Amino acid sequence: MEVKALTKFARMSDKKVREVARQIQGRNAAEALEVLKFVPRKSARLIAKTLASAIANAENNNGLSAANLKIKSAIVNQGIAFRRFRPVARGSAHPIRKRTSHISIVLSDEK
Repeated sequence: MEVKALTKFARMSDKKVREVARQIQGRNAAEALEVLKFVPRKSARLIAKTLASAIANAENNNGLSAANLKIKSAIVNQGIAFRRFRPVARGSAHPIRKRTSHISIVLSDEK
């Protein structure tokens, strides 16, 4: 059985989050949470929060054991980009794109 968790509009670039998400794909869910605790990046905290939500969904909604869960996929997609402008010389402005991402984690109990 598969269990999903989704975090939308996380305030970090999808490229930065994807680097950490690749490290946990295919691992045991509990082992991946331990690995994420020691990764010194903001994206690791975002992924850990989503993974903890997926584990809680499996335990509470489907009655699955956390020890048997494996990460089937950890997908990070690009979200919307907030557009801001920074003033520069001679009265002009340069655009700044504050990017967001959507984090999707799928857990499976099948071997």
